[in-house]
Amino acid sequence: MIPVVVVGAGPVGLSAALALRAHGLPVLLLEADPEGRRRPGSRALFVHRETLRLLDGMRPGLAAEITGYGQTWHTRRTLYRGREVYSRTFPPPSGLPPFTSLRQVDTERFLLAACAEAGVEFVWDAEVTGVRTGPEEAVLTTADGRAFSTRYVIAADGARSAVRAALGIRMEGTHGDGFHVVVDVSDVPGAELPLERVFHYEHPGLGGRSVMRVPFTGGFQVDLQCRDDDEREEFGTEEAVRRWLPAVVGEGYAERILWVSTYRFLRRVAASFTDPHGRVLLVGEAAHLFPPFGARGMNSGIADAAAAAEAVAAGTVDAVAGFDEVRRAAGLFNSAAAGAALDHLRPRRRIVRVKQRAAATLAPVLPWCGSWLEHAPYGPRHGAPATAGKY
Repeated sequence: MIPVVVVGAGPVGLSAALALRAHGLPVLLLEADPEGRRRPGSRALFVHRETLRLLDGMRPGLAAEITGYGQTWHTRRTLYRGREVYSRTFPPPSGLPPFTSLRQVDTERFLLAACAEAGVEFVWDAEVTGVRTGPEEAVLTTADGRAFSTRYVIAADGARSAVRAALGIRMEGTHGDGFHVVVDVSDVPGAELPLERVFHYEHPGLGGRSVMRVPFTGGFQVDLQCRDDDEREEFGTEEAVRRWLPAVVGEGYAERILWVSTYRFLRRVAASFTDPHGRVLLVGEAAHLFPPFGARGMNSGIADAAAAAEAVAAGTVDAVAGFDEVRRAAGLFNSAAAGAALDHLRPRRRIVRVKQRAAATLAPVLPWCGSWLEHAPYGPRHGAPATAGKY
């Protein structure tokens, strides 16, 4: 019998496998895609300091590798209808930076190499289609008829988790109306844009839609907030992006678009992070779905992975139950925080827009107003239950 099987070779699954190896446990990782797959787009951009610490605990030196490649900018700017209301440049930190920014494909590349060095065994082209659990084991079946018997499963197989579906664990929560467009753009060599994160409320060049630009290694991501009645063809195709992108970053980038995608604000948390027998532990998007503002998805998923590996290493019913309680509490906190961000980004109440307008007017004389406009789109970062952790 295999001691532990991890399902899913995204950043959360790779982190879970790495954490298990750090505990000295043999690990088999099943991935539905073929080896060498290509995953487009920046997806999760930020790796937070707390996550870097977790990764370094799994594989010493890994945080330095990731931060050595990623970008950490020190200037944040916020504008309201074209006028700057907040700008702050932070001194370079000593030790680990507060975050590093790189495309998810690069984060996965570092994690995959670390897993290979740590002795994780991979089985590619292994789409899980069924799960059966009992008091002492779990049995996974794959699309090609193979069966894998194991003491524990850590399911990191994403938003459409086949493991979660097979166990009948429901997702609870809401989704927002409207959509956002996310675009990856490569730098113009020798003419890179300033290394800063910029958020525009009601950008005058985009018909009053809000937009954010975030650097990553080799380029930047643009996130456009569309209105409820906007059509995807008008804003969310590559042809549409070519039309509106110059208003955000200037001319010269139409041929440097790497990826265009759309997303909706989903806030959903699994009713339970384990099966009734405590043999399967859900982590990452198999357990919760958050909008990308606040960078809660991958970072909370890696925290899930570390906690799951610790529970499995303990090997007790209480340890698995504790994982379920703590990480679900973190998931619910993150969901609520994302809801607060959504209320600010897509205000349904007129009073919120009035507050934003007033804060923008007062920001030159009351800096805390500009600071509120800067921080509100990302939701609260503190105040989680003591057992839930920051992410």
